Amino acid sequence: MSRDVKEIFAGPVGPGVPPAPAALAAKVRTLAPSMTRSMQRVAEAVAGDPAGCAALTVTGLAELTGTSEATVVRTARLLGYPGYRDLRLALAGLAAQQQSGRAPSVTADIAVDDPIADVVAKLAHDEQQTLADTAAGLDTVQLGAAVAALAAARRVDVYGIGASGLVAQDLVQKLLRIGLIAHAHSDPHLAVTNAVQLRAKDVAIAITHSGSTGDVIEPLRVAFEHGATTVAVTGRPDGPVSQYADHVLTTSTARESELRPAAMSSRTSQLLVVDCLFVGVAQRTYETAAPALAASYEALAHRHRPRGGTKR
Repeated sequence: MSRDVKEIFAGPVGPGVPPAPAALAAKVRTLAPSMTRSMQRVAEAVAGDPAGCAALTVTGLAELTGTSEATVVRTARLLGYPGYRDLRLALAGLAAQQQSGRAPSVTADIAVDDPIADVVAKLAHDEQQTLADTAAGLDTVQLGAAVAALAAARRVDVYGIGASGLVAQDLVQKLLRIGLIAHAHSDPHLAVTNAVQLRAKDVAIAITHSGSTGDVIEPLRVAFEHGATTVAVTGRPDGPVSQYADHVLTTSTARESELRPAAMSSRTSQLLVVDCLFVGVAQRTYETAAPALAASYEALAHRHRPRGGTKR
């Protein structure tokens, strides 16, 4: 089933209710890559100078960005606002937030000759921004539905390749420790042959930053066609993976650099979503999850004690 980008990002705010200023910043960063070039210019302008753009009329912003009034209005609507007036109000709110607590003036661009202290500062700032953007843009209605499906699942299959495969393994080991039957698949052939066995009450989760990784989309499609509940964790909610997802959980799309490719920044936001899923399931299944977690901890406790059995 296909989804319109606007529908995916409508979130829990409802029709006619604009998202919060923090969510606006996250949506601009996340949606910009899927916009037309003219809409990107509008999005980049409002993200780069919210205070300045808040003072402009729709005509003024169109002139500033070299676009048309219609493009400005379309961009506002894509970002979740009924019209340009609502976008201006959000921009003013975002500008006020930035003035009261401005982020450190560092960039995620890491140069080859940067001192290690600068590297630490830049990476820390970028990680914080990625997590904040993901939290602001995460649709809690979709998240709650995915949690409910996982809590009632007979079996959970998670698909991921490369860095996303590491995130898939992280989710599976968490679910196993609270008593769920879960499997992580990074081999596309095994993923598909396992997906064929899924049925209703099973859950399949695809983790793909690009939203277009064929080796992840194929098993999700098979699981979808066999009646399993399907979830996509992706930075591109308008990508092909969403066609086969009952629930889409959007991660932040952080800016890449030569020394920090998307695989690194995307994993940060994916791990946040994975933790949200796990904690949500643990809450819903607490009566069984708590004893299972305690049992798994006890089973491994001896491996963490000093040799000789003496605690220090």
